[in-house]
Parts: sequence; C-alpha cells; structure tokens
Amino acid sequence: MARYHVSVTGLRLKNWLHVFLFWRHAMPSYNQARDADGNVLTDVLKRNGVHHTLTVWESETAMKRFLYRGAHRKAIKAFPKIATGTTWSYASDEIPSWPDALAQLERHGKIYSAPK
Repeated sequence: MARYHVSVTGLRLKNWLHVFLFWRHAMPSYNQARDADGNVLTDVLKRNGVHHTLTVWESETAMKRFLYRGAHRKAIKAFPKIATGTTWSYASDEIPSWPDALAQLERHGKIYSAPK
C-alpha cells in the first residue's frame, strides 16, 4: 500500500475578468487544505497561465474528507463559471516534486467537471 495520496490540478481562467473571483475561492480553499486533518503538503504554482495545486495526503480518505466541505465545496460550485481544467489523484510512496506531479497530470489528467 502506498504511503501517500497525491492530488494535482491545473485550472485556466475562462476570462481575465474572473481573476478576483478565482482568488476569492482559491485562498480559502488553500488555507482549508493546509489545515485539514491528514494533509501533508499544500502548494501552488502558476505556469503558462495555468494555476496548479499540489496536495499530498496521508490517505485517499483524508483527501475526500476535505474535498466536498467548506471553502473548497464553494470553490467547486463556482468553478464551471470561471475556469476549465484537469485533475489527477494517485497513490504514491513519495511526495512528488513539481515536475513529477505535472508530468502525472499531463499523462493522466482528467478534464474536470463539477458535481451537480
């Protein structure tokens, strides 16, 4: 069994006018992830106009406890209006570097659609 559960995302704003709405949701979501039980790492990176998140969790269960609660739940609901993107989560024995996490996202990422 892998030691960690990793989640990596890439979001591209649909319009530059959405930047304030994006940050209104992104910062509370970042803080929620960072402070969540079972979170090992929370990091962000902007590359080529894409806003990336990298979170590492003690388990998939810990990640799922965070996923649909609080500020992140509100961000998920707002997402379809403001951005498009991909997401990927996977089991890993190591905490990935950014290049490794982005390679995983590029190879395996799924186009994200918010739950209804």
